[in-house]
Formats: sequence, structure tokens, C-alpha cells
Amino acid sequence: MCGALVLLAFASPGGTTVAAELPNVLLIIGDDQGWGDFGFMGHPVIQTPALDRLASESLVFTRGYVPSSLCRPSLATIVTGLYPHQHGITSNDPPLGLRREEFLRQRREQIACIERVATLPRLLAPRGYVSFQTGKWWEGSYRRGGFTDGMTHGDPRRGGRHGDEGLRIGREGLEPIYRFISGRGDRPFFIWYAPFLPHRPHNPPEQLLEYYRTRTDSIHVARYWAMCQWFDQTCGQLLDYLDRKGLADNTLVVFIVDNGWIQSPAKSGYAPRSKRSPNEGGIRTPIMLRWPGKIRPRRDDEHLAISIDLAPTILTACGLKPTAQMQGINLMDPEAVGRRTTIFGEIFEHNAVDIHRPASSLQFRWCIDGWWKLIQPDPTNAPEAEVALYDLKDDPHENHNLTAQHKDRVTQMQAMLDRWWPAR
Repeated sequence: MCGALVLLAFASPGGTTVAAELPNVLLIIGDDQGWGDFGFMGHPVIQTPALDRLASESLVFTRGYVPSSLCRPSLATIVTGLYPHQHGITSNDPPLGLRREEFLRQRREQIACIERVATLPRLLAPRGYVSFQTGKWWEGSYRRGGFTDGMTHGDPRRGGRHGDEGLRIGREGLEPIYRFISGRGDRPFFIWYAPFLPHRPHNPPEQLLEYYRTRTDSIHVARYWAMCQWFDQTCGQLLDYLDRKGLADNTLVVFIVDNGWIQSPAKSGYAPRSKRSPNEGGIRTPIMLRWPGKIRPRRDDEHLAISIDLAPTILTACGLKPTAQMQGINLMDPEAVGRRTTIFGEIFEHNAVDIHRPASSLQFRWCIDGWWKLIQPDPTNAPEAEVALYDLKDDPHENHNLTAQHKDRVTQMQAMLDRWWPAR
């Protein structure tokens, strides 16, 4: 078997010890894609053959979530395993009126949030892992996240904001990833593949766009659908490369989308109740795990998974323990998955209000308990929004607010939110 040759000792259920090769880790992060906009999730038009194949080979949680439907806090949560109010990265941009250059130069404590917490690359490094950042990355240089290698410089004076040079990955090929893998020697790798796909600009290859033009009356929808397939093609190229190099069998592949998207048919932007919202269209995403011979492929349409679980899952697979601050579970542990009934999340302003107080930028907290979902607005930043309660089993698209019919359930879940994070 090709790949890393570092060995770990794992205790088997019977108490014996077995040797296992340290796995490589490939983390694939989609950017602005609806939870149902995949073939394996049942979309009637969008073609995603590469991700459909990955799903057939993976443990798939169709009830996957991210705590925040805004990309920067969501991505920070994936790399740290912490909620936004824990790692302090709540918003995409600094307070209004403060230029990003000034923000990074004079208020370095904000960008340093990523340096004050443990990240996957930093935690994996003592085990001999090398790590490579590509695509979307908001936290300055890739080095601030602990990556040994990467594409993003993060310098605002050279256009650094949310990925800069890294945003070429996928749209302009995958050669930087191939070079990194081939040049790493025998060391195990961790790859952050977060391409700017299907994110705007929706400028897909013409061949893909022509296919979808005839399947919708909206050119905006056609472009978005084509972008979803373009993203799928890049995933297929990357997975095929692992196969060709003999790396697939000992690589844990993890898939998630940073936040949802519902394409507006009338314009190039997103429709309401999707990106930046606490609704399913903003926070729900399929989560997939593939590790041949270690994870049994199956589809889980019942149990809850959330992006704070990815770090504990990856660390455990690599023979490490999650940090004490991590509240997620190991998704490879069926008992832990079965015991969980509740997850939480938080939505913040696009521009931070006070970089020292996460609660100052809060718009909504949300909670899912079984199939019940509560959305709790913040009275300061979302004063006109109403408390909403939904039964996701019967109403997955949140069309019927049941707060009036189930006042006790609302009170109970509000108390659960306050125990989780009182937002003060």
C-alpha cells in the first residue's frame, strides 16, 4: 500500500492491540451549495456523478449541519472543532467603517483568534503530518492556521481577504495539490480542499452551461446548476488521482459544504432562507466520511451530525484525542452518534459589531432536538424576527411555524439554548 508508513497502536474491542497505518486526510469543502443540490440527495436535474460515487462508498449523514451559515465562521469551526462563540470568529469582515488593511494591521487580536486555538494542522503536526491549504481561507496566511504549506498569503495590500491565490484551485486545475502530494515523501498528509465552487462568480464552462440552459427558464439557475457540476468534476479529478497513486485505501476523505444556497431565479444572488439564515437552506449540508476497510458505507437519514464533529472524528482516526474544548463527537462511533439527540448553532452579522464580544454580533441561535427545530432571534440584531418552531420530520422546508401550538416545547428548547450558550 502506498502512503504514509507511520504506525499507530489501536486497542481493539477485545482488548488486543493492532497496528494501523496513519491515514492521510482529504477534507473537501463545498462553497455555497444547497443541501439537496446533489444527485445522491435526490436533485432531479443537477448531475454530480463523482460525489454520487463518493456517497456510495461513504458513511453519509443526510442530516448534517454547520452552526453558522456564513463562510468565515463556518470554515473556522471546521478547522478548530469549536463553535464560533468559542473561537471568536463570528463575521466575515470587520466593523463597518474600518478598512480591512487597518483591521489586520492595528487590531491583530481578531485575526489572531485562529492562532489562540488549536487547529487540525497544528494538532496533527506532532504525528508527522504535513498539511496543505487550498481554496477559501479567511485567516491571513495559511501559516496562521498551522498549515505547513499552502496557497493563500492573506496580505490585504495584495488583495488578501478570503483566499487570494488559493481561490485558483479547482477553477484553474489541481496541480498545486498534486505537487504537494508527490513532494511530501513518506509523511502522512492533511489537505484542505475548499475551492471557490460553486460560489459566485457563476461562470461555468460553456459546455456545462449549455446542458442546463434547456432545463430551466432561468439563466441564473442554469449557471448555478452548472457550477455544482463543475465542482463535482474537480472532486472527481482529485479522487481519481488518489486512486491512480494508490492512496485511496489509506486516505480518510471527509466532505461538507460551508453553508447552504438557494439560487434566486431572478438574479445572480441567493434567495431568502438560505445563505446567512438559520433556516435549513442556510445551515444544512450532507456530511460524508470515506475510509475503505475502516468505515462501512451506509446512508444515515435519521441521526444528526454537525461540523464541530469533524475535528474529533479526524483526530481519533489519526490516533489523537480531541481537545477538552471540543464539544463534537466522533462520527465513526455508532454509540456516540446514536446517543446524540440535540445540536446547536448561531448566526452572526456579516460585519462584526465588537470583535471582543461574540454576542454583540449575534442575530439568531438555533437548536434541533430530535426532529424539532427552534430558531431564537436576538432582540438587538434581529428585532423584527419571530421565534420559530418547526417539525422537520413533517415539514423539512419549514413552512409551518408551530410556536402557538407547542408553547411548552418552545420554552423547553429556549432553556436548552441558554444552557448551551446564554449569549451574554
